[in-house]
Amino acid sequence: MNVGLIAHNSKKKLMQNLCIAYRGILCKHEVYATSTTGRLIEEVANINVHKFLAGHLGGVQQMCSQIEQNQIDLLIFLRDPQEPQKHEPDVNNIFRLCDMHNIPLATNLATAELAILALDRGDLDWRDAYK
Repeated sequence: MNVGLIAHNSKKKLMQNLCIAYRGILCKHEVYATSTTGRLIEEVANINVHKFLAGHLGGVQQMCSQIEQNQIDLLIFLRDPQEPQKHEPDVNNIFRLCDMHNIPLATNLATAELAILALDRGDLDWRDAYK
């Protein structure tokens, strides 16, 4: 399965901790992330991450392209809803695309943990048939 990871600046430490906690599950899958998030995850969790550009420099659009091509099976986007982003339209586009292509999307720690555990149980194996 291909897992996409994005985190706003204020949530990057939380993403690192999530990846440390679930390293054993994530390392069994292909992990994609925007560049800074990916680098930070690699540093602390020792997980191989395919890195796109920084989110605000086009990484969000690159992730959107992967979603449109049905190449992402689960997206975890730890976002800060109280901090407006300059690239907010791109962020909203990710949500729209995940809905259009039936890609599970977690936007907070609680749903991220549920999604990772579902991934480990095989609950997302239907994505293989969906492709």
